[in-house]
Amino acid sequence: MSRQSVITQEGLEKLKEEIESLTTIKRREVAERIKEAREFGDIAENAEYDDAKNEQALLEQRIAQLEERLRRSEVIDSKDIDTSEVSVGTIVHVKDQKSGDSQKFQIVGSAEADPAEQKLSNESPIGNALMGHKRNEVVSVEAPRGPKRKLKITKIEAA
Repeated sequence: MSRQSVITQEGLEKLKEEIESLTTIKRREVAERIKEAREFGDIAENAEYDDAKNEQALLEQRIAQLEERLRRSEVIDSKDIDTSEVSVGTIVHVKDQKSGDSQKFQIVGSAEADPAEQKLSNESPIGNALMGHKRNEVVSVEAPRGPKRKLKITKIEAA
């Protein structure tokens, strides 16, 4: 059962680039490895051949997953982003009410989430808690470990 997922234009471009790279360059590399392994002789006891065939299966599985993600993705147009409230495609600035630390997050669809780059999924605990809230609101966020965090939204802007 597949469900619709949201993606930014930037995320869509990265997804298409990865599919293109895997279907052209990587497929050719794996096919060449299989061809070379066949030339070693008996494929029944050929570890290189088995390894190359396993790599091919994993590659095809990854391509199928990415193509499925692409099929069920709905692109968020930056012109349609409403900055009056937190939504997918916005950058939200928050201030932790307890520590006073300020952070900014880009809210993205689950397919392009990358916490290291401050890109939070709209389905993550923090992303989900912020969704739909407006500037100057204080949002209570369930933390996986520890007490709830209270975050004040200080600014919302289009990504």
